[in-house]
Amino acid sequence: MERDIIKIDEELCNGCGECVPGCHEGALQIIDGKARLISDLMCDGLGACLGHCPMGAMEIERREAEPYDEVKVMEIMVKKGKNTVIAHLKHLKDHNEIDFLKEAMGFLKKNPDKYDFDLQEIINVMHNNEKPQAEHHMGGGCPGSQNREIKRNTFSLASETTAIPQTSELRQWPTQLHLVNPGASFFNEADMVLAADCVPFAMGNFHQKFLKGKVMANACPKLDSGMDIYLQKLVALIDNARINSLTVVIMQVPCCGGLLGLAQQAVQLASRKIPIKKAVISIEGEVLSEEWI
Repeated sequence: MERDIIKIDEELCNGCGECVPGCHEGALQIIDGKARLISDLMCDGLGACLGHCPMGAMEIERREAEPYDEVKVMEIMVKKGKNTVIAHLKHLKDHNEIDFLKEAMGFLKKNPDKYDFDLQEIINVMHNNEKPQAEHHMGGGCPGSQNREIKRNTFSLASETTAIPQTSELRQWPTQLHLVNPGASFFNEADMVLAADCVPFAMGNFHQKFLKGKVMANACPKLDSGMDIYLQKLVALIDNARINSLTVVIMQVPCCGGLLGLAQQAVQLASRKIPIKKAVISIEGEVLSEEWI
């Protein structure tokens, strides 16, 4: 059958193994120094592992593959313990894979002899949509996707609204990296910002802090497809447009690491060498770090 499944670019993969814990179905292993998809049967194609790859070596493709087997996956999950099972079930629920979720719960109900935890506790956690109490981070999926409320100082916000409105520093259009034309004249010998999609929303002064006087492109290493196209465009911007520098602005969540890896890979492949600045932004919009690398 034709379905979504993980694709690994072996040239980009450095064998770090960061993706393996993110695949709680057990479909990934490091073999001969590279991440490998060991079984189509165990890959659900939902992409929980994508945000863990710092090199941008993973994407989802649609191809002929053996159907995903939830029962086979659950046989592996239960051996890893309660928290891994909960992480897997929540992963299915978050992606609205109700049929797989029912299949998984059916397996647990029919096979109590295959695990040593309380099924009712699993049911309670799933019903209440709670995280397991034993761990703060379950190791499955992307921790950057967890819901959280950001509290602001309402007094300071009110004060800021009376200030002079800030103007946009955007110098070109479009900005999404798939739509960007490296041959556009405004890129020529410019300083460039490569920002993760979430950065301008999280950071109130993104335009003044990072964008002023620069051109930009934005992308999401977790959700976007066509990372090979992104790589080609960045190389073209370095070699053909001869951009002066590249500032990569990412969020603090693991999902964003792939964008920096992509930029570094582009510099390695390009015939010109340019400086890269890495800036990390917190969920609250603060600059956590800013350094040339």
